[in-house]
Amino acid sequence: MTDAKKDLIRDLYELEWTMFDRVQNEGGRASCQNDPAFFKKMRACQFESWSEPLLESYKRGMEEAARQGRNPLAEKYAFMMERTHPQDFENIRESLPAVGGEARGLIAAISRIQLDWEREVDSVYPHMRAGGRPLTSDRDTPWQTSFETYLDGELKTYPLETLRLYAAYVEKCRAEGRNLAKEVAEHTARAYGYASLEDAERKAAQR
Repeated sequence: MTDAKKDLIRDLYELEWTMFDRVQNEGGRASCQNDPAFFKKMRACQFESWSEPLLESYKRGMEEAARQGRNPLAEKYAFMMERTHPQDFENIRESLPAVGGEARGLIAAISRIQLDWEREVDSVYPHMRAGGRPLTSDRDTPWQTSFETYLDGELKTYPLETLRLYAAYVEKCRAEGRNLAKEVAEHTARAYGYASLEDAERKAAQR
């Protein structure tokens, strides 16, 4: 990884943390909001799989949102409520940024690929992945949010330029035989001290 990419990733998780720290939850402050090291580690593991142009675009979008007084991290959780708390969502819908038709199409295309990747990782590394979020939105409840809904909520906060880059990037990765979900899982395993994803799976199976 280049030094420039490392700097971008650090800038992004620090910027995201300042926003996440300010998210107001109906039930009070979430426990994960008191663990900045965990938050930054997890976001870094995701960003490592992104290209530098995608990281740069996302950073521009986050900085512009901050200049506008918006908090995309709070908006992400608000967008998730469309599926997990639909009645409450209707009360806040008008306060959220509009998501146009092109954006929705790009989000759907990205989600299809990401879900396929996640299914593959779940099937190959079942022990390491046990206990994670349910995969699809049909398993959403007011107390449990699926990977699909979480991803949808996050992508709806991205600028159109970033969504275009992201959609092109995941298509390119798929054509090259890459699985970004596996790459993120690999980064996460190493961040927790395992030698590899296979090592993490083997040790999870022994527990």
